[in-house]
Amino acid sequence: MSGGHDKPETDDTPCSEVLDKLYTYLDGELEEGNYTEVKAHLEGCSPCLDEYGLEEAVKKLVAKHCGCDPVPLDLRDKVLGRLAEARNEQLAREARAQSPQAPA
Repeated sequence: MSGGHDKPETDDTPCSEVLDKLYTYLDGELEEGNYTEVKAHLEGCSPCLDEYGLEEAVKKLVAKHCGCDPVPLDLRDKVLGRLAEARNEQLAREARAQSPQAPA
């Protein structure tokens, strides 16, 4: 998610680091300094903001349908696994798009 996006130049936080902290951020469990850093990054980085929007929507959907019942661990693991796969696929696509093309 780095390179070629709207991340402010004053933000040295790598996108991968922000995305690794995303669930803790959404749960409101980050320390104040990390929370502020992640929030500032998300507000200025379009690709991360898109990822945040997707994951926040999934979390709200699960909360809405599960109510106060605890989320079954296998469901949580499946959802997190699929989100991680999607993120890895996106990172792989971006890496391929940024790498020089081999001569034909």
